[in-house]
Amino acid sequence: MGRIRRRNKPIAFSAAILPALAMIVWAQLVFGSVRLEAEEPRPVLIVPASATPVHVAVDLPDAVKTEKASAWQLVEIDAPGIPVPLQLATAIAADGSGDGQARRLLASIPPREAAKDSRRFRLEPAEAAAAGNPTPFQLEDVDDKSLKLLEAGKPVAVYNHGVITCERVPKKNHRRRRGCYVHPVWGLSGEVLTDDFPPDHYHHHGIFWTWPHIGIEGQEYNLWMGNNIQDRFVRWIARETGPVAAVLAVENGWFVGEKKVMIERVWLRCYRASADDRALDIEFAWVPVDKPITLWGAGGKSYGGLTMRFAPPSRKDPNTVITVPSGRTDHDLPDTRLAWADFTTRFTGAAGPSGAAVFVSPNHPDYPPTWLTRHYGPLCVGWPGVKPKTFPPGKPIRLNYRIWIHKTAVETGQLARAYASYTAATNVKWQE
Repeated sequence: MGRIRRRNKPIAFSAAILPALAMIVWAQLVFGSVRLEAEEPRPVLIVPASATPVHVAVDLPDAVKTEKASAWQLVEIDAPGIPVPLQLATAIAADGSGDGQARRLLASIPPREAAKDSRRFRLEPAEAAAAGNPTPFQLEDVDDKSLKLLEAGKPVAVYNHGVITCERVPKKNHRRRRGCYVHPVWGLSGEVLTDDFPPDHYHHHGIFWTWPHIGIEGQEYNLWMGNNIQDRFVRWIARETGPVAAVLAVENGWFVGEKKVMIERVWLRCYRASADDRALDIEFAWVPVDKPITLWGAGGKSYGGLTMRFAPPSRKDPNTVITVPSGRTDHDLPDTRLAWADFTTRFTGAAGPSGAAVFVSPNHPDYPPTWLTRHYGPLCVGWPGVKPKTFPPGKPIRLNYRIWIHKTAVETGQLARAYASYTAATNVKWQE
């Protein structure tokens, strides 16, 4: 039997450990690996303590070299008994494109009662059984215009990358067709939360992101109505599923005629749902192509930016409740600064009330931005607001949000805790 000398001390390999070595080699071949550069200390992931799960999306440090995430997990240094599964996804470059060199770690970290200010986690090898966890998500083409996301066979949302036409809208009305938006969005009981082509506002469409005022070289355009500028699909950036989340990324363009004036990149990240809620994160990057672009919202109202149009059974449904950080509001709120807002009602066909909140990242420019809320359906984040703001060509505009979907009616305190979890996720960082 041969010997290997290490630090001048002989170590003999017995036949008893050869099968174990073979299993390690087999696991590396099948599951891949996440490895650290030689002699480098393992980085520690610092996660703020939270009363609810923290859905993490953080780029891996350069020292960590990855192949497949399925062979690894997060282990809490101060409570190592319960490992946390992870998933590696395509990282997002500064301009919103996919970073082919870097990877982004995704994980949903459950709360720990004894945890106080922050928690510390390391990357550790996972058991072979854990490494083989299948994804609960599926991405299915509805047709050549729409892509559906499902979790455990149940619909979550549809991204419409092609042009969708509504036959109810008169043919001469420019609001008859649109693309590049999310609809339907389903609740946890299978109810449809969003509306598209509603009779009161044909141009409202599910979760969408448009501005009523766009200035380019002295000319004004209206993407909110879509009459003289359009959002069009250009290419897919990422379509990924795993045990933690589904990731969908797309590049669109704003076109005036056939000229592209703005690059638009959208990242949708849907985490596994709990029995009571689901988190859908949206990250945007817009890059003016070759001319400065000025954006501003509707005067006195401040819509213009991310909007979620809900579908209450009627325009004045008594079950409809809008809640903001200060509590339930019985009146619509124009041009009002908010960190989040929630819309709850009893949607058509549902046994009870449910809804969703729109959360603004604390890293959002001009935080908190101004909003317009309407009890008949839309929650509108207005940014940069009613005052025009000009953006130079080539410089990305980055905005991040979360759609928090809840199965039942919720109180202000529950919404505040869910938002605190989102805030905690934005403060996750690596410590060498």
